[in-house]
Amino acid sequence: MEEERADKENHIEEGHTGIPLYDPVELAKKLQKIVLRASQRKYYRLARAGRWYGGIATADCCGCNLRCVFCWSGKPRDNPDKVGTFYESQQVARALVTCARKHRYQLVRISGNEPTLGRDHLLQVIRAVERAGLAFMLETNGTLIDLSLAKALSSFAKVHVRVSLKGTDAEEFSRLTGARPEGFSLQLSALENLLVAGVSCHPAVVTSFSSSDNLRQLKKTLQTIHPELVPNLEEETIILYPHVARRLKQAGLYPREAYRP
Repeated sequence: MEEERADKENHIEEGHTGIPLYDPVELAKKLQKIVLRASQRKYYRLARAGRWYGGIATADCCGCNLRCVFCWSGKPRDNPDKVGTFYESQQVARALVTCARKHRYQLVRISGNEPTLGRDHLLQVIRAVERAGLAFMLETNGTLIDLSLAKALSSFAKVHVRVSLKGTDAEEFSRLTGARPEGFSLQLSALENLLVAGVSCHPAVVTSFSSSDNLRQLKKTLQTIHPELVPNLEEETIILYPHVARRLKQAGLYPREAYRP
């Protein structure tokens, strides 16, 4: 019995790949030293037009504190020290506003990796974008949205937050991200913090690796946080870019459903 317990604990500590699990908050602290420089943030692309949300201008940042096996980001996530350029918040905002106006969009975002790395820079970009009359879609994994950041976001009139849950429970979260299972609770706490602060938000979840039972259980969990989260739950299906397919194969993970770009 003791040997079985030890084996189970070792599996949880190392994860399915045998690589030690990491703390996403601690990883964020290390990454901030790489992707932030005073008031500047590192980006690998400014800015692009996209069809998402009916049309949105996007700036792509470097660095993420999760290592999702299905992530489409490559070098900007895994080697942020070797990719990208540092930009001031005003430079990012101007690029987004210019792109949005050129294509007659009303919505902008920072994507590519995790926008909440460097919250001061993020808030400055949102402030400048809002002054230009545009709305900001904050796409985030939520692990860094504590109550203080949620309250700061509540000061804006045109911000909506999309919290992308990595799996339906702690075990799935760890299996898909390589992070410690308790990181999943940080994602749920982000939703709670945003709702307490009065910030418009909704959850999304990657369901390509989830059973129907697990999805039902997630909905029950979301229901206890706030009833409106369940009808607004966005179910994501992964995109099998070639490098994503290679990652999944190496990790021994096979999606129940996916589609090709």
